[in-house]
Amino acid sequence: MYVSRIVGLVISGLEAETGQPAEGRVLEGNPQFRTWNIEEAGNGLFAGIWESTPGKWRIEYDEWEFCRILSGVSVITEEGGAARTVKAGDSFILRPGFKGTWEVVETTRKEYVIRV
Repeated sequence: MYVSRIVGLVISGLEAETGQPAEGRVLEGNPQFRTWNIEEAGNGLFAGIWESTPGKWRIEYDEWEFCRILSGVSVITEEGGAARTVKAGDSFILRPGFKGTWEVVETTRKEYVIRV
């Protein structure tokens, strides 16, 4: 039996997991998340699509994450650093140890690849 080694990041027909920032991290609004985790490799690799409604919360990364913004506008600010506005078409990496805030200005959807 042939099994393709190509996996598209397609969410049609998949049910999203829902959530929100961890308790005590929200700074503004009531951000709500939807996540379609499409790939879960046993070695700590995850890939999929994530979406959030407007709001602002504190973030801390222990993992490495590649992101590509599909739609919306967000502002990511590193502790002690400048704010960076990201919008559709922007790609970036958040490295382990990143601390700061994520503010969704317009509902934002991103593709992600996470390595724990």
